[in-house]
Amino acid sequence: MKHSLIFNTGKWFVVGTLMLLISITTITHVSAAALTDADVASLTFMREEEKLARDVYIFLYSIWGSTIFDNISNSEQTHMDAIKTLLDRYGIADPASKVTGVFNNTDLQSLYNTLTAQGSLSLIDALEVGALIEETDIDDLAVEISSTSLRDIKRVYSNLMQGSMNHLEAFISNLAMLGVTYEQ
Repeated sequence: MKHSLIFNTGKWFVVGTLMLLISITTITHVSAAALTDADVASLTFMREEEKLARDVYIFLYSIWGSTIFDNISNSEQTHMDAIKTLLDRYGIADPASKVTGVFNNTDLQSLYNTLTAQGSLSLIDALEVGALIEETDIDDLAVEISSTSLRDIKRVYSNLMQGSMNHLEAFISNLAMLGVTYEQ
């Protein structure tokens, strides 16, 4: 049985998309020589981590039909695009597979398999998976923001973090409508 929860995540998608577009288009070009190995590793990991979120939400939408997963998967695509812009700017190969649910990073592949299995159990489990993904993304972005000295990367990561905070709030609200208190 498919469930659909009513929650206005569409407005967050529009706001997040506009913030990302502004950050990408207003950043001046930064020399690739300023990029460290840690920056390269960060960008490639974050590209696949955002893909993980998108792909899990696509999968969960196909199982449960809840619009929150469709709306936020579209937002995650915008996050992926923002990081792809940085990869292109710095001439870094894109690690993200074009195939949904397939990852070059074996840890992320294993995590995708675990999260989709967990999210298949119930709608509540699926929403909790979404909240966990967003919490993890927020934590990872905070670390990466503090680890880079490049303003364009900091700006994009900061905007992605704000989007993830909005996504987390949406998952927590949907859980609350089902009588579940999400423990962070």
